[in-house]
Amino acid sequence: MTVGIIGHYRCGEHDMGEHHPENGKRLSAISDQLIRSGLDYVVRQFDSKPIDKSLLSLAHTQEHIDFVFDNAPSEDEENFTVGPDSVMNAKTLTSILYSAGAAVDAVDLVMDGTLTSAFCTTRPPGHHAEHDKGMGFCFFNNVAVAAAYAKQKYGLKRIAIVDFDVHHGNGTEDIVRNHFNATPEDDKGYLFCSSYQYPLYPFEIVESDTPPVINTPLAATTKGPDFRKAITEHWLPALNKFKPELILISAGFDAHIEDDMSQVSLTEGDYRWITDELKTIVNEHGEGRIVSMLEGGYHLGALGRSVVAHINGLIGN
Repeated sequence: MTVGIIGHYRCGEHDMGEHHPENGKRLSAISDQLIRSGLDYVVRQFDSKPIDKSLLSLAHTQEHIDFVFDNAPSEDEENFTVGPDSVMNAKTLTSILYSAGAAVDAVDLVMDGTLTSAFCTTRPPGHHAEHDKGMGFCFFNNVAVAAAYAKQKYGLKRIAIVDFDVHHGNGTEDIVRNHFNATPEDDKGYLFCSSYQYPLYPFEIVESDTPPVINTPLAATTKGPDFRKAITEHWLPALNKFKPELILISAGFDAHIEDDMSQVSLTEGDYRWITDELKTIVNEHGEGRIVSMLEGGYHLGALGRSVVAHINGLIGN
C-alpha cells in the first residue's frame, strides 16, 4: 500500500491566541512522532498547494466565502472572529487555503493511483463548518469540499464520509443533508457516519441509523470495547450496504483517554482498529482509496501516537 502524508508548514501559522488548544504545536507533535516511529521514511510526503478559491463553493455559500476572505486581517490589524471559537489572525487565511488545498490534492493523488491512501496533516480543521458559517475552530469544511470535488472531477457515485472525532461533525451533516441534498435512498451518492460524545459540543444532535446520516452518540463513560461495539453495530452494516468507492475520514483523536477535551476513553489501539475496519470495506468496494484529514486531538503525546497508529493501519503494518 502506498500511503502519503500531505501538508504544509504554513498550516502551523494560524494562531487563535495564547493557550488555545488548537495550535501549531499539534502538527509538530505529529511530525515528531512520525520521525520517532520511522514512518517518515515509509510514507511519501507531499506539500499541499493552496486551494483555488472557486472550489470552496462546492460546499459553501459565496457569502460565507467572501465574508472570510474580506475580513482576513492584515499584519497590522487585530484578530477577526468569524464564528463561535473561530478566530483569524494575519496568517490564518493562508493556513486555511493550504489546509483545504491538501484535501483536494489528496483526492487527486489517490484517484490517479499515485497513492492508495493519504493523511492530511493540516489545520485549521473543518468538520464543524456548515454550508454558510464557520464555528468550532473551523472556517471551511475540508472533508465536504473534498467529497464534492471527488464526485465532480472523477464521477464517483458513492462517497462515504466517516467522522470519529469526539465532537459531532455538524458542519458535514449540514452540507450533506442540505447542500448535497443526499436522501435516505442515497440517490445523491453520499453517506455520512459520525460518532461523538453526547452531550458535548455542538450539543443539538439527533441520533440516526437512517442513511444518508448515521449519528452514533457515545456516553461519557465509553471505553474501547463500547466504541468498537457501537461502530460494529451502526456504521459497518451501513457502509457495507453503501459500497463506497472512496472513504473520506474526519480523523479526530480527541476521544483519547489522555485528552482533556472529552471523557471518552479510547486508545491508540482503538484508532488502529477502526482504520483497519474502514480499510477492509474500501478494499472490497473502492480499490482501497482513503483520504483522511486531521480534525481534533489536543493532548500532544496522545495525538502523535494515535496518528501513527492510524497511518500504520492505512499502510497495513
